[in-house]
Amino acid sequence: MSEPQAAGTTLPENVRQRLDVLRKRYPTPRAVLLPALHLAQEANGGWLSDAVIEAVAAELGLPNSDVYGVVTFYDLYHQKPVGRHRIRVCTNVSCMLRGSDEVMAAIAQELGVGEDEVTADGRCSYVHFECLGSCDTAPMMMIDQRYHENLTPEKARQIVKELE
Repeated sequence: MSEPQAAGTTLPENVRQRLDVLRKRYPTPRAVLLPALHLAQEANGGWLSDAVIEAVAAELGLPNSDVYGVVTFYDLYHQKPVGRHRIRVCTNVSCMLRGSDEVMAAIAQELGVGEDEVTADGRCSYVHFECLGSCDTAPMMMIDQRYHENLTPEKARQIVKELE
């Protein structure tokens, strides 16, 4: 994972070049904000430090508060380091009734870190998630962009063990 960039930092040149291309496709700076945040997050090791968020705002000529509002609204932007594999465990009613608490406990035990922490090797981090929209296959979790359904604590542990 990358270290946070210092305050007053500008975006890396390769990100700025990619933004120049994107600006031609979008009607306003605000419209290019989501892809700009994706590019900045990728360049910063998978998360957006305050300095990077402010650099995006400066690059697009937007108020910092507008950019922070977008970053804090969407789950796909991270304000602190996350693992290479991001595990989301559904904890909505269906999953909770079918054992999501036990799945969360199994993942915590397997990884040896708490929720919203990153393993020492940077491999994984996990969080509970309100709803992943797969109630008929509860309990379930999403790792990166892949669903894992009808989980048991043992099955969840095995899936996590196999992550590289």
